[in-house]
Amino acid sequence: MAKNVVIIGGGASGLMAAVQAARLGAAVTVLEKNDRPGKKLLATGNGRCNFTNRYQDASCYRTGNQKRAKRVLEQFTEQDTEHFFEQLGIRIRNRDGWLYPASEQAQSVLELLLLEARFRKVKIKTRETVTAVETAEGGYLVRTEGWQYPADSVIICCGSCASQISGSDGDALKFAEQLQLAFVPFSPALCPLRCKGNPFSAWAGVRVRAKITLLVEKRELLSEQGELQLTDYGVSGIPVFQISRFAVRSSMQKKRTELVVDFFPELTEAELAAELVRRQAICPYKAPKELLIGLLPEKLIPVLIGKKKTPEEMAEAIKKYSLKITGQTDFGKAQVCAGGITLDQLTDSLEAVQHPGIFFAGEALDVDGVCGGYNLQWAWSSGSAAGRAAAGEQT
Repeated sequence: MAKNVVIIGGGASGLMAAVQAARLGAAVTVLEKNDRPGKKLLATGNGRCNFTNRYQDASCYRTGNQKRAKRVLEQFTEQDTEHFFEQLGIRIRNRDGWLYPASEQAQSVLELLLLEARFRKVKIKTRETVTAVETAEGGYLVRTEGWQYPADSVIICCGSCASQISGSDGDALKFAEQLQLAFVPFSPALCPLRCKGNPFSAWAGVRVRAKITLLVEKRELLSEQGELQLTDYGVSGIPVFQISRFAVRSSMQKKRTELVVDFFPELTEAELAAELVRRQAICPYKAPKELLIGLLPEKLIPVLIGKKKTPEEMAEAIKKYSLKITGQTDFGKAQVCAGGITLDQLTDSLEAVQHPGIFFAGEALDVDGVCGGYNLQWAWSSGSAAGRAAAGEQT
């Protein structure tokens, strides 16, 4: 007998779960609180949808249970993702392993998922806010503000608080509390960082290649390199996003959290000082700050150098510029969240051990990826695992 599957949340993981469950013959209903599904998916990759990455490694996913996350990812791999979307009609564009639809439109990915869901007779109910998941005879009852839906299996994948998309309010943790499941509170990840002080209006708008090192209680935690975006409140850009979940957590824990920025990683400090000495010898008429014209963006020079005059002082300021992290920007500027329902209390198909028939997927879970398509790969893998198991497939 076909399973009756109700999915809470019509984002990336919810739509994948719906398609996979329906392909196995389940009767699937998706409950989405927005006026249409997939709103957050449309914003991914600045609207271009970096939907996975050919380089896959455990270090690309941050979680409290790497072994279980790995087993979930192995059930629907990056190669499976490529095949799935190629079959739906996506022609893949490869940019150094970062995969996009050839159209470079997230809308293409969403439309093809919805077309497949419609073909598989998935019912998508919009403007449905789920208020509770209750045990009922033979299964569960999913209550909304205006209706109730009986279900053999329920998949909760209503996401986190990340993004400015309406409906991104972390409802998954509300259901975790109702079901008495453990979770890590959500905190922003892949987000800009707010820094202490007010020199930032002077450098706002500058983009520069640099290396950043995160220090927590003066201990080096990790480093990243790439293009920084300097803002009126601090720093942004992919290198910042990659370390942000750790910086945010330590800042929230009231630990001393700093970024040391190397604005000229091509040279050592001694080599940079020597280069400034050489420039001074060639052009003795230049003031100290003028020696840096052509090396750094002009708006950046007065912020870094101040009243420093010697080549050694200037080289140190450029190579070891310290920023105290005071916290993240709000959840609206975060691409994803760290935290969520912990994997320890779930099976490899993401079914709650305490509540057989209830599954989780996507951002509801304590797994977040680095930049590069990893958060969507987690959505596809977890959605597939939960959808297939909820439909009755035996692993």
